[in-house]
Amino acid sequence: MEQEPEARPVSEPAQPNNEAQPSAEEKKRGFRNILLIGLTSMFMDASTEMVYPLIPLYLVTAFGATPALVGVIEGIAESLASLMKVFSGYLGDRYKRKKALAIGGYSTALIYKIALILSTSWVGVLTARVMDRFGKGVRVAPRDALVSENAAKTKQGTAFGLHKALDMLGSAFGVLASYFILRASAGTADYERVFLFSMIPAVFGLIILSFVREQKQARVKKTEAHPKVSWKSLDIRLRLFLITAFVFNLGNSSNTFLLLRSYDVGYDAVSVILLYLLYNVVSSALCLPMGKLSDRIGKKRLLVFGYLAFSLTYLGFAVAKSGIAFLLLFVLYGVYTAMTAGVERALIAVLAPSEHKGAVLGLHGTLTGIALLPASVIAGLLWNNVSASAPFFLGAALSFVAVVAIALIFRRGGESSAQIV
Repeated sequence: MEQEPEARPVSEPAQPNNEAQPSAEEKKRGFRNILLIGLTSMFMDASTEMVYPLIPLYLVTAFGATPALVGVIEGIAESLASLMKVFSGYLGDRYKRKKALAIGGYSTALIYKIALILSTSWVGVLTARVMDRFGKGVRVAPRDALVSENAAKTKQGTAFGLHKALDMLGSAFGVLASYFILRASAGTADYERVFLFSMIPAVFGLIILSFVREQKQARVKKTEAHPKVSWKSLDIRLRLFLITAFVFNLGNSSNTFLLLRSYDVGYDAVSVILLYLLYNVVSSALCLPMGKLSDRIGKKRLLVFGYLAFSLTYLGFAVAKSGIAFLLLFVLYGVYTAMTAGVERALIAVLAPSEHKGAVLGLHGTLTGIALLPASVIAGLLWNNVSASAPFFLGAALSFVAVVAIALIFRRGGESSAQIV
């Protein structure tokens, strides 16, 4: 009978480190790769975020979509694409072609924008969104595995923090570019022009990614056995964390609902974009410091406070009415993202078996993505049939459950607070 693996401190100081320390040249190459991957994400997210905050407004104003329909579109797009994450992570681990998978996934960003421009109904927008999220499903796990394998185990939080900081900086640039393009549209919301210009940074991102040097590893031949990963073979804390992340994301509906909520209380399209810009700027500024902090004080603490910040944010969106309150809520939402986005991946990278890191990162993306379908559909139905506040009350409640769960999961084993994530 297969035995449960013994839980170990996530920082793993209990076992002697017999691995050869990386040379100065290897550290330099690793940092260069992480920086290039971060810059790729910066340009690609600039392209994505020029478009993303406009999608719910585009659906409502151009095609008469209801919040429930917006929720269905976002849920379907995110969930179908998320099914790809675990498979792309597995393929990257098995055939050692993480860079090729990342390039393929990022290339769909260009097809997505063209499909949006050609859309004549909400069905066209749904098709475009599925294309875009499919690409994300292909690229995310291999890309995150590349970030992880280029950083020391004790610097995972810093590496993912740097990557996420550049990612969110690109988001801020994208939102700002979208704002200026709309302002120059002589009072009309020229969404198609934004879609067209958003293709430019995507091209730059693909060029930068081509310069990443993937570590040379022996590729597994078709006739060779590849070590298989099973759910039971994973660290018990990792399994419990993945389940907790799934539950949390059942209340973490698409960001489109935050934007629709702002529109609902009186912000116009341009002002909504500025609120989203504020969120991205705050998150970008804090991601790297939060990543470094997680390496010092432990990842559990940051995740607990991060999920608590989410709970307070969603509670605020449920009850707030004033413009000032919404400004503060988008700031707090940025703090939540900085505390959790990179830290979650760093935690998984430390707990996952090294030979299956991409697959486990992909599994995390798949589970959270699958949760987004019911999350967004439920949010839309609650908005239409109960109130605009109801989806946010649900999100606040489920995130508080996640806070308690994470605090309990990582109390196992009696490790000292310095060793616990």
